[in-house]
Amino acid sequence: MSEIQISWPWQYNFPPFFSLQPHRETRNKQIAAWRNLILEYFKLTKQSTLDIHEATNLPVFNNTQINRKLDSNTLLTILGELQNTGNAAPIDKQKNMWEIYWHTLDEWASIVYNYISGIGATNSVMTIYELTQGDDIQTEEFCGLDVNVFIKILKVLESQGKCEVMVIDDQQGVKFF
Repeated sequence: MSEIQISWPWQYNFPPFFSLQPHRETRNKQIAAWRNLILEYFKLTKQSTLDIHEATNLPVFNNTQINRKLDSNTLLTILGELQNTGNAAPIDKQKNMWEIYWHTLDEWASIVYNYISGIGATNSVMTIYELTQGDDIQTEEFCGLDVNVFIKILKVLESQGKCEVMVIDDQQGVKFF
């Protein structure tokens, strides 16, 4: 896999960016910048899960050029803000594992349903594999999306009456309406 080129914002090379700022207005701007950076990084790298204990192994949270790492308490604060906007959710009660959504689940649901409608696949059954790994979706933004996240997207569509998630011969599938 080729190295993904990320355009780091100017703040990424500013050491105070890696420490939660005490002044409310400055902190709000800092958290907004982190929010954008995290979502862009996870989108470009097609990652959906984050382990708090492993976060400093990711370049987004560890700028080796200025020898700065984001500490876990600051990261939890930022993740809490991402959760408030629908862009993250803890997987476990201890909040050590998180799912990151560069689109909210509602936005993803619209993207997926627009794709299904666009290809005329309503009233058809598809497997989760077809929808996340299949040949026909290789150019779609949801290609390669984590299966657990994709199922949450389908649950949003199901609650809107646009699909039904089902199990067929130990395979999860979905019928779109």
